[in-house]
Amino acid sequence: MNTPQKSIRYEQFEFQKWKSFDAETIVEAPVSLTVNGEVWITFMCTPVNLEALAIGFLHNEGIIQKIDEVQDVRVCEHGDNVDVWLNHEAKQPTSWRRTSGCTGGVTAVDLLAKPNVSLNGNHLKVKPETIGHLVEMLFEAQLLYRRTGGVHTSVLSDGENILLSAEDIGRHNTLDKIAGLCLMNGIWPKVRILITTGRISSEMLQKAAQLNVPILISRTSPSSLSIEMAERYGITLIGYARKQRFNVYTNTQRVGL
Repeated sequence: MNTPQKSIRYEQFEFQKWKSFDAETIVEAPVSLTVNGEVWITFMCTPVNLEALAIGFLHNEGIIQKIDEVQDVRVCEHGDNVDVWLNHEAKQPTSWRRTSGCTGGVTAVDLLAKPNVSLNGNHLKVKPETIGHLVEMLFEAQLLYRRTGGVHTSVLSDGENILLSAEDIGRHNTLDKIAGLCLMNGIWPKVRILITTGRISSEMLQKAAQLNVPILISRTSPSSLSIEMAERYGITLIGYARKQRFNVYTNTQRVGL
């Protein structure tokens, strides 16, 4: 059975002395995605919520839009493959581009193409103190991180509560898991805000856009391309978010001054 953490023992040198410790570390494992009987890609991921990871990845790549398109999804006995059967044909992309994901993410989406999503008409507004509150709730959702460290967390909020949470060694995998959990549980709140511990790179921005999220908040920095894409998609991009401060890089009108 797959588990997200593994017991380890390590030696620590400090102040001219050695100490031994028992601890847990985050698991990184290769898990293949098979679609309609054809192997597509191999995720490098933390092997939990694998069904959600597979379904969310297909959603964020534009292969599916609704859970009704999924006839069956199951993880194989050994936990190293997720088998997804759709009720329609799905052509595997001829080329996958490696992204800047920290565990080697891939996408077939042209991140420089004209976006097919626009959130400019979304007039959601939040108070500055709400941003700090959401960051605090993100910390509370980091259950696996508190046990192992070395793992990213992303959460979906309706502006007041955390609705879904996902943790993984790859930051991009957390957003695929969030998308999959949304589809599998029928959770599509009117107000959607994503908060993540991961750096906002272009593929993170694209996945947020696929979820129609008008506000994306990160504990750390955005890349130059993600800022450009946020402008094109109409997404409010917030970085370096803490309880009492944050930076708004695009579409500042959604954060009440």
